[in-house]
Amino acid sequence: MVTQTEIDRLSAAPVTARPLLIEGAWVDGTGDPLPVLSPIDGQPLTTLASATAADVGRAVTSARAAFEDGRWSRQPPAARKAVLHRLADLIQQHALELAVLGVRDNGTEISMALKAEPGSAAGTFRYYAEALDKVYGEIAPTAPDVLGLIHRDPVGVVGAIVPWNFPLMIGAWKLAPALAMGNSVVLKPAETASLTLLRLAELALEAGLPPGVLNVVTGPGHITGAALALSMDVDVLVFTGSGATGRRLLEYSARSNLKRCYLELGGKSPNIVFADTPDLGAAAQSAATAIFRNAGQVCVAGSRLLVERSIHDDFVAALSQASARMQPGNPLQLTTQIGAINSEPQLDRNLGFLRDAVAEGGQIVLGGDRTLTETGGWYMKPTIVTDVAPHHRLYREEVFGPVLAVTPFDTEDEAARLANASDYGLAAGVWTANLSRAHRMIRALRTGVVHVNTYGGTDGTVPLGGVRQSGNGHDKSLHALDKYTDLKTAWIQL
Repeated sequence: MVTQTEIDRLSAAPVTARPLLIEGAWVDGTGDPLPVLSPIDGQPLTTLASATAADVGRAVTSARAAFEDGRWSRQPPAARKAVLHRLADLIQQHALELAVLGVRDNGTEISMALKAEPGSAAGTFRYYAEALDKVYGEIAPTAPDVLGLIHRDPVGVVGAIVPWNFPLMIGAWKLAPALAMGNSVVLKPAETASLTLLRLAELALEAGLPPGVLNVVTGPGHITGAALALSMDVDVLVFTGSGATGRRLLEYSARSNLKRCYLELGGKSPNIVFADTPDLGAAAQSAATAIFRNAGQVCVAGSRLLVERSIHDDFVAALSQASARMQPGNPLQLTTQIGAINSEPQLDRNLGFLRDAVAEGGQIVLGGDRTLTETGGWYMKPTIVTDVAPHHRLYREEVFGPVLAVTPFDTEDEAARLANASDYGLAAGVWTANLSRAHRMIRALRTGVVHVNTYGGTDGTVPLGGVRQSGNGHDKSLHALDKYTDLKTAWIQL
């Protein structure tokens, strides 16, 4: 049982400056060090090394050498499995340390971080450790005098660029399947949330991962991330983040070696509530949690609420009551339900959305402004905006903050049209007592995930990925392995 005393002790510890990891050694970057400001109080926490293009080149060279000499790629599956299990054990042993370090770095409330970060990461490494020796090749149905074999080979060097909202969880989604299949990885964390992934790399070396198999380069996206994406020796690039950055990565792929890019680019996910929902109170509480946990900084957040008109006013009232109970606070307190905004620029962006929403005719019925300014940190009240029309900016664009857009509908067909009136297609929610309607909506919604009478809560057994401008490829489940393997056909004349 985690206690507040333990959290307070860990949160008081100084955080030493963090270098780069290249070829199993911790080295300084050749760029100017980056200050790390904690979103909790806006104060300096530590500094990060800044990798230049030359540093990234050294990391990629290290990863390539490790792959080609087979120190990991040609280890027996059982050996790779044992290392990944040891890493999962170490993550669990250091779970509280990792969670507290991450909260100090990115502001997620500790009650959520414990489960979503080290808890999830350990489970992900265990899942792929168990999966890696159960992935078989195939024998093709050929003529009797021909043997057709289909092999799965590791792709080589994987570049992984990870965001700041859940760095350990999302980092594990990339690292675990890539390593399980025998690849080498160069990992680039977000500038505002690198600390837990650097600590994870330390634990990976302790678990027995050979030097050079995992390299970590920190630094600004436009320098460090661009160098990784432009590398001629990175075979596959995986990324979670904004659509604007995703587009640049595709351009960099075209300018370099045409590396495959798998992009998870967020969403503007609709949460649809029909009048026949069996428990409207539970639906209102879930809708509040779906958008306001982690201050709305969740890729699958239910940021568009579509409510059947006959219950709209009553549901918004219940939602407002549930949301008002979820006030921001110090994310290192176990009782806090909403943590900090990751950075001051992100907070300013959130508030800019609200100014535009009001100008376009939206009505703020809860929240709408910054709070806890006396702390020096970056906090925002949970905010609900009604009368949001499909042409409004708040309806169309991802805020990535604690802002919920509410829109009424009259019919099932209209609900589907409104839900699909978006460039995104990552997640959705449907609340109804009608099983047939639930299945019709699942079919109608153009999105990668549909939750029914719940929102969120999937595990590693099912894929997560989007359609349209939410990206391509999938994290989680066995389907994620497809990104990190190449198919090779052997055609043998007998």
